[in-house]
Amino acid sequence: MNRSRRLAGAACLLVAPASLFIPATLAAQEVKAPMYPETRTDGTVETIFGEPIADPYRWLENDVRNDPEVADWVQRENTVTEAYLKTLPGTEWFRNQLGKLLDYERFSVPVKKGGRYFYTRNTGLQNQSPLYVQDTLDSERRVLLDPNTWAKDGATALSDWAASPKGKYLLYSVQDGGTDWRILRVLDADTGKPMGDEVKWAKFTGLAWVGEDGFLYSRFPEPAEGKDFQALNYDQAIYYHKLGTPQSDDELVFATPDQPKRGNSASVTDDGRWAVISSSFGTDAKQEIQVIDLSARGAKGWAARKLVPGFDNAWKPVGSVGGTMYFVTNTDAPKYRLVSINLDEPDAQWQTLVPETDQPIDGASLVGKALILSYLQDATTRVAVFGMDGTPQADVNLGALGTAGGFGGEYGDPETFYTFASFNRPGTIYRLNMDSGETTVFAAPKLTFDPDKFVVEQVFYPSRDGTKIPMFVVRSKALAASGEAAPAMLYGYGGFDVSVTPAFSSLAMAWMEAGGVYAVANLRGGGEYGKAWHDAGRLANKQNVFDDFAAAGEYLKAQGIAAPKGLAIRGGSNGGLLVGAVVNQHPELVDAANAAVGVMDMLRFDRWTAGRYWVDDYGYPDKEADFKVLRAYSPYHNIRSGTEYPPMLVTTADTDDRVVPGHSFKYTAALQAADVGNKPHLIRVETRAGHGSGKPTEKVIEEGADVLGFLAYWTGLKVPPAEGD
Repeated sequence: MNRSRRLAGAACLLVAPASLFIPATLAAQEVKAPMYPETRTDGTVETIFGEPIADPYRWLENDVRNDPEVADWVQRENTVTEAYLKTLPGTEWFRNQLGKLLDYERFSVPVKKGGRYFYTRNTGLQNQSPLYVQDTLDSERRVLLDPNTWAKDGATALSDWAASPKGKYLLYSVQDGGTDWRILRVLDADTGKPMGDEVKWAKFTGLAWVGEDGFLYSRFPEPAEGKDFQALNYDQAIYYHKLGTPQSDDELVFATPDQPKRGNSASVTDDGRWAVISSSFGTDAKQEIQVIDLSARGAKGWAARKLVPGFDNAWKPVGSVGGTMYFVTNTDAPKYRLVSINLDEPDAQWQTLVPETDQPIDGASLVGKALILSYLQDATTRVAVFGMDGTPQADVNLGALGTAGGFGGEYGDPETFYTFASFNRPGTIYRLNMDSGETTVFAAPKLTFDPDKFVVEQVFYPSRDGTKIPMFVVRSKALAASGEAAPAMLYGYGGFDVSVTPAFSSLAMAWMEAGGVYAVANLRGGGEYGKAWHDAGRLANKQNVFDDFAAAGEYLKAQGIAAPKGLAIRGGSNGGLLVGAVVNQHPELVDAANAAVGVMDMLRFDRWTAGRYWVDDYGYPDKEADFKVLRAYSPYHNIRSGTEYPPMLVTTADTDDRVVPGHSFKYTAALQAADVGNKPHLIRVETRAGHGSGKPTEKVIEEGADVLGFLAYWTGLKVPPAEGD
């Protein structure tokens, strides 16, 4: 899950000659189903709204780091899974190929502060990406921060960072072992030396400089000992930290102790005039907005002015010029519009500058003397430039179907940077001159494969109720031209207003290099078409998401794109729930599945860490109407004993404090105990890793190879032999 609601490579080997393929049907005779470890049951049964609900594996909810019995279960499961995966013929080839695909230079979008350019850069196989600075556009880059030196296992990551307005300091957050908790630190950008500041227990926080002297951040109270990876997150408050002082001296800026479920985060406009406090209760795009006039802080302190009362709509700050502030909102505009208000004028009213269109606004920024808006056009990016009065000026030519992001900058500075990527193209960083409209390449990956040998197509298929659902289908041009079916890996998410747009994936490319098809379905529940699309796939409408995903698989097989016995499905987090639910409902359709860090117990998800936020999309398990909906599709509670299930690999991590691993533990235990056939139903538990962010490259390769090897074997994807075989 992502509370903010916002979701690499080069290889030389393409498809090997047919004579080198290992027929999966022959290899299958050599790979036997494993014997699962014994898992005890505790007999837990609860009556909820008159229905007895068995929960025999509740003890597996305990924190694996603090419960020896759970830790022992994990070790025994991992031993079985590891031994099984080693027998699969394609895993080693995928491991080698992923290493090649990730071995290329990767950059983040540069951020310009005080004339300096800050960005991350990975030379290829570094576990974490160091942060660099250039003092001018033409000067040599130098390393400011190298997180690869922080931990021997590479699992301590540089999470977020923000340069001070004049570029003198760098504020950054440290993520250890994949947890959502962050430690904030500061260094001097001139010397690279630490400033000695340290802030703990920050989570779901912005990093907002107030001049050069200090910054705003959000934190929760320190949890009870041993509960930091499971306790619910309440009472988020905003603090100000002054450089050179201990955290104990930090000033409380904004808190809502009478509303402990309320989340509060702060940002500061690029001109430094306004601090914007965005408050929400869950994952829905519904914020209440307060503003603090930082120019009057000496006289008024942290006095907040309520700008948008209530929690009815989305309000996303864009920037300010003096007293005029700019926001994107879906108030009276389900696909968003851009508005402004002059706070220096008494009784000022909101003005619409860029009205709603049939394409949702996905992002906005204020650069030079113009507004840059990103739109979603059938789940791909379109970028348009407007004058400060909302007058259309020009579109930015992106050149292909894909995803663009970035476009940050400051009013008066006509320079901005953005990245563009697609399924067959890793991100290239561009520099855009807002005065001339000229676009130049800032950093482009050097590839050892030809992106033009792969084709990205978009199709629209009918779901159960006739709704047309967009889906990207990516494969080699040779395969597409042949008209032959091939094993297909289908990915989906479908929730939390998250738009799944084209992105380069080393896992997907490795699959396609082995001769497979990669497909991404833009399911309802996402944000691809605005509020109505999101609403159609949440709460009582959640079943639409599962129907959309199943219909995507049926379409791929019916159209001869996916082989008749060659459909693999994948999804993570909310997408892991998706995979679990669809396998329960359509076991005959799916030929192999990977459910990653999934929400599998829909009757207890709101009891841990950030789970309470998700009621906006899922509903409340303690409300009868919502309970009946959740009970009907909860993966853990709807395993169909007596039905043949496809092979499944469940993946999670011991430090995941977003979707706690107990979800996956319980689901796997129930699946292994059920009478669902002889195909393998395994779990792979990564150590010192979390929900996904911050995972070191080595772990990405190892896990990716195991997942792809498993899916390839059971869908009949003919993987070339590993080097040296």
